[in-house]
Amino acid sequence: MRALKAVLICALGLLFGYGILFAGEQQQESNFGEELVRQLWADISNGDSPSMKRWLIEGFQSIDEHGARNQEQQLEIIKNLNLGEYKLSNITVTQEGPALIVTYLLSAEETIRGQRLSKTPAPRLSVFLRTETGWKWIAHANLKPLKED
Repeated sequence: MRALKAVLICALGLLFGYGILFAGEQQQESNFGEELVRQLWADISNGDSPSMKRWLIEGFQSIDEHGARNQEQQLEIIKNLNLGEYKLSNITVTQEGPALIVTYLLSAEETIRGQRLSKTPAPRLSVFLRTETGWKWIAHANLKPLKED
């Protein structure tokens, strides 16, 4: 009976310890994903083209109401983007293997293709992939309508 009790106590201790470790890992990936998306938008805001080329992976894809874009097309959009003050909020991060999926709201004074958009927060999704050369931006969805009703 004592042996069984000792085994149960050890098992519960291991499960409890694993739970704390797992929660710590989730907190770490959440903080890291948030840091990635904040650095990405800081580079976009600064118009840092060389940095943006390092961010985007060759197979990058993005989408908005105008359709899909590849890496080269996205770099052109960023190059011509006039991003004023912006705010990121409601950041949620999940990790699956070498991918970080980050959803968030972005409120920005931005001009795209000469059209000034409202500063109303809109959902975005960014996916990052861990590669041998670091984290890369592999996909992005901009869910802000260019023409609001």
